[in-house]
Amino acid sequence: MSIGEKVRTLRVEKGLSVNEFAKQSGVSKSYISNIERGVQKNPSLIIMGKLAKTLGVALEELLTHKYAEGTRQDIN
Repeated sequence: MSIGEKVRTLRVEKGLSVNEFAKQSGVSKSYISNIERGVQKNPSLIIMGKLAKTLGVALEELLTHKYAEGTRQDIN
């Protein structure tokens, strides 16, 4: 699961629209949309920290999925 997929899944589970998520996190709607759609593949740690805080998860939880995928690919 990519970072964008994880962000979208958690946002939907929280019942947040992109608009509400943007307001609460202080990150623009377009940037959130780009992350969720995979257009922005390497968002900064500052942005990811804001998203994680708004979603109520540790930053590491959002990042682990990306790095775990990379690790699995490297092993194979």
